[in-house]
Amino acid sequence: MNGSGPAPVNRVHAEALAALHEAAFPDDPWPGSAFAALLDNPTTFGFLDPAGGLVIARAVAGEAEILTIGVAPPARRRGLARALLTAALAAARARGAETVFLEVEADNAAAIALYRAAGFIAAGRRRDYYGAGRDALLFSLRLSGSPE
Repeated sequence: MNGSGPAPVNRVHAEALAALHEAAFPDDPWPGSAFAALLDNPTTFGFLDPAGGLVIARAVAGEAEILTIGVAPPARRRGLARALLTAALAAARARGAETVFLEVEADNAAAIALYRAAGFIAAGRRRDYYGAGRDALLFSLRLSGSPE
């Protein structure tokens, strides 16, 4: 993956994605086999930024979901997450998605700020989604110009 910025991934990148996911989420890393299985599904797509970020999403029937987006600690606060999110939203739109959904841990202020800046709106809460006392906030974003 030469060049800069997010580049599309496939199952060949599963172990690199797993290593990066572990750096970004050391308490809940996904194994390479999980990334390989996801990327074997034609509805799933993703991007890897060689500077230290990844995003995996899926789109089907007019909806998309950001499954994971992460940046390794040394690469944070450099715009990687924004670039990855932008790439994923563009790919979701190209796949016919009109609405994008995601979940984020309720105390992840940096991610919540990123999603709000991108136009996502709060859509709900899942209690204990990430474990006892660790709630998920649900967000959605309309990609089309039609009202909700």
